[in-house]
Amino acid sequence: MPRVDKPLDLLEFETMLLGRHMHMLNPRARGAGEERLDRSAYVLLSRIQAQGPMSIGEFSEAFGLDASTLNRQTAAMVRAGVVERMPDPEGGMARKFAITAEGERRLDIHRTENLEGLEKVMVDWAAEDVAEFAAYLSRFNRDIERLDGRPWPRG
Repeated sequence: MPRVDKPLDLLEFETMLLGRHMHMLNPRARGAGEERLDRSAYVLLSRIQAQGPMSIGEFSEAFGLDASTLNRQTAAMVRAGVVERMPDPEGGMARKFAITAEGERRLDIHRTENLEGLEKVMVDWAAEDVAEFAAYLSRFNRDIERLDGRPWPRG
């Protein structure tokens, strides 16, 4: 059993478990099929939805991933029909990836199913507890982003 006698020990342990449990909230996302978005596609589509079309270089800067990894991921997304390559609307040389109508549809389905999973887990939570937990998680993520230098665009 890991040490959990100090708050940071407990936090490390619980965030490890949270990473393990999050994918289990949406059983459909774990299965095969046309509607399935893998974790990387879900994250990349969410970023495009928040920020607009992005190039491989912009993805690399945003996520700290190498171009070869991103080329593989975006190629799979193009094949799946969830993104399309387009010229840079600002006239730059690099082509950008934009979310397609199919990508929006599948992202919305995936997000709705994630929300349904969270609702099942938190069914007995008071609304104030859910809001407080969300606020602490947002603060935690923003502080990670601040240290990493890669803030996520938020509305």
